[in-house]
Amino acid sequence: MIYEIREYTTVPGRMPALVTRFNDHTLGLFAKHAMEVVFLSLTELGANSTNELVYVLRFDSYAEMAEKWAAFQADPEWRDARGASEADGPIVASINRRVLSPAAFAAR
Repeated sequence: MIYEIREYTTVPGRMPALVTRFNDHTLGLFAKHAMEVVFLSLTELGANSTNELVYVLRFDSYAEMAEKWAAFQADPEWRDARGASEADGPIVASINRRVLSPAAFAAR
């Protein structure tokens, strides 16, 4: 099992557009592609507390992660939703991504 943490920093003032895109499109497309969201939040305190969205996905393997992301990115519904949501300009300024593995620790 691996976990992918993604931190999206938005263009200033564009967080509402990103939240709308997640609620109206991205989360449904994640479900369509069997991408399990285990955590989703806005950063409320600390660095980037005004323009950061953080989420965590769970995958069985690196191969599964790569396969599901490829299918998601190629989905015409995603491409249309992304394009429409960026009609007024870019939403995401940067993405920070980490993949974590709890394999080194005994199950409790």
